[in-house]
Amino acid sequence: MPIIECVPNISEGVRTGVVSSIADALRAVPGLRVLDVQSDAVHNRSVLTLAGDATALRVAIPILFERAVAAIDLRLHKGEHPRIGAVDVVPLIPIEEATMDDCVALARDIAAQVARQVSVPIYLYEEAATTPDRRNLESIRRGEFEGLADKMAQPGWTPDYGPATPHPSAGASVIGARMPLIAYNVNLGTDRLEVARQIAAAVRMSSGGLRYVKAMGLALDHRGLVQVSMNLTNPDKTPIHRAFEMVKREAARYGVPVVESEIVGLVPQAALLQAAEYYLQLEGFSAKQVLENRLRAE
Repeated sequence: MPIIECVPNISEGVRTGVVSSIADALRAVPGLRVLDVQSDAVHNRSVLTLAGDATALRVAIPILFERAVAAIDLRLHKGEHPRIGAVDVVPLIPIEEATMDDCVALARDIAAQVARQVSVPIYLYEEAATTPDRRNLESIRRGEFEGLADKMAQPGWTPDYGPATPHPSAGASVIGARMPLIAYNVNLGTDRLEVARQIAAAVRMSSGGLRYVKAMGLALDHRGLVQVSMNLTNPDKTPIHRAFEMVKREAARYGVPVVESEIVGLVPQAALLQAAEYYLQLEGFSAKQVLENRLRAE
């Protein structure tokens, strides 16, 4: 059976009861697996990792929207992470026996269904985008919820589905299809936000940094730290350890140490094996040497 991964990001990371209620409703959908739920109070955002076939996702994603739109009011929402919607972004990712074309078609079907059911404007992005200006999520998010009404009134920003004005409390949402990525953050031992922003600019592809890296600087005020928050959009070509080392070297220029790093959501095993091979300087290492891999193969 084809397996498609779906990683919805919702704009709630403080009220854990709301997030749990949404996750429980999704767990009741036949054929759908809720693989992971991670909430971040500073970002005020939760990331859910779902997997199933197209039939299960066509049932699950409208349920996600109904629950989130009813429970989340962006007029009251504060958080470090940029957002335009209660359900901010819903990427569909081909995993097994599914193609990118399958995910693009599914994204468009779900977007049309959701727009009808909850009256939320929907933009399509990445491989499902209908115009080049909408491929990048950052372009759609620019201005965030607070600037959404003005943005949608501009030429070229009519949504792909749904009303031409924002939902009063849920804003708009972005649905699309993409390849797997890794959400990876590095926390720095300083409270100087400008340092994190400068490092993010040095690391991200759009300003001359590493290919396949998107990055921004955020403040973790409750800890007195700042964060370089990254998406590694092709971890085979720009692996975790390369992004980490560049952040570390850039931070050293400012006399700032790396405190820790974190992975948000799930990560391919191969990415961690790459990092282990790099840092341990393993000679001739193969994934076949991993005990669990051999047990599955036998």
